[in-house]
Amino acid sequence: MKTDNLPLDLKGKLLTGHLTEFQADPLAFLTKLTEEYGDFVPFRLGPFQRVFLINDPNLIKEVLVTKQTSFVKSKDIQTLKTIVGEGLLTSEKDLHKRQRKLIQPSFKRSHIINYGHDMIDTTLHYLSNWQNGEHRLISEDMQNITLGIISKTMFGTDFEKGAKIIEKSMDAVMKLGIKRMRAIVKPPLWIPTKNNRKLLAAIKHLDAVLDDIIAKRKQSSTRYEDLLGVLMNAKNEDDGTMMSDKQLKDELMTIFLAGHETTANALTWTLYLLAKHPDVDAKFHQELSNVIDSGTPTPEHFSQLKYTQSIVWESLRLYPPAYIIGRQVDTDVTIGNYQLKKGDMVVMSQYVMHRNNAYFDQPDSFLPERFETDLLKTLPTYAFFPFGGGPRVCIGNHFALMETVLVLACIGQRYQVNLLENHDDVKPQPLITLRPKRGVKMLITERKGADGA
Repeated sequence: MKTDNLPLDLKGKLLTGHLTEFQADPLAFLTKLTEEYGDFVPFRLGPFQRVFLINDPNLIKEVLVTKQTSFVKSKDIQTLKTIVGEGLLTSEKDLHKRQRKLIQPSFKRSHIINYGHDMIDTTLHYLSNWQNGEHRLISEDMQNITLGIISKTMFGTDFEKGAKIIEKSMDAVMKLGIKRMRAIVKPPLWIPTKNNRKLLAAIKHLDAVLDDIIAKRKQSSTRYEDLLGVLMNAKNEDDGTMMSDKQLKDELMTIFLAGHETTANALTWTLYLLAKHPDVDAKFHQELSNVIDSGTPTPEHFSQLKYTQSIVWESLRLYPPAYIIGRQVDTDVTIGNYQLKKGDMVVMSQYVMHRNNAYFDQPDSFLPERFETDLLKTLPTYAFFPFGGGPRVCIGNHFALMETVLVLACIGQRYQVNLLENHDDVKPQPLITLRPKRGVKMLITERKGADGA
């Protein structure tokens, strides 16, 4: 596809292209391009980087599935190697296939059901410290809960102080990581700029946490069935080799960061949406009463909480934690009728696609009922893809869905959660994941009949 005769606004500025607009508000920028130019939109980031925004589900499928061997992760994601090494998020081709094959057994249904007990126990333990009538920063609470869950289910470790152990380092990695990803010039980390020093310190701290977990496990004679235990004992079917210590650490760092950040955001957005829609919240609590009554949630309740699952799907539609996918063209390829050259970049935004009125009625409205029908069977596959797709689909998607539903059930059974009066509308902050900007503050009230009430 030639870009010589593009409209002036698609050519961008001479040196920066559209980088300034993209950095200022990527969600608004990509939404505007979609509304004005449709399914396949070229633009530039910097003086030389050609980018193509794809909004057609069939073309997205070509990139993620049928022609995925012609693409690699985008350069901005590759910059995350300084943080997560060669984990599943950043590794490519043969290494990625090998690592995914080793890790996949940890996410079988039988494992996830067992993890469900830890999800519930961790959540209830955390909620035991809540007080009726408190004002809480619910976004921080969800980070704490999901960190506790990932620590227990993946590493067999409890963090008594929750996210406070790593919250500053985690926040630095998220904010500085995305800043580095979007910068035209990325100074090597050995250059002691202010941001480089902060990022290196954060990475060093997170490394130390994982080093401690691994060291303690190696000293133990107990055989563990959590992710760390499975990975430490996993063998390649072809040659019998095991994962190196470095690769093990890279995978743990990836799961450590991605495995709780995304779910925490999904939970926060869902609680925010429930608070904004009392009618949906009432149906949610009615289902909890019908399914669980006054008992304690169990993993088996997950499949029975159909409406709660629909609530989560609708929340993932409106505020997908993974809101954009980028790929770099590795070999010249034709996508649809468009010729892409090696070095070109394509982007596909779940946030934009999920709000496309060509596929969703009232796309900006929170309507969980839409998922109670056969909507997903009638939609093109990649009109709705909150967990990505193809060989690189999120390996923990079923884990994350169960975790979100069970945590919501634990909270909803015991508490009514409302936004504080005069709470501003929450704006999405597109960092590495889609966070609620400045968090979400809420009032928690014990529900009549709840345990301890």
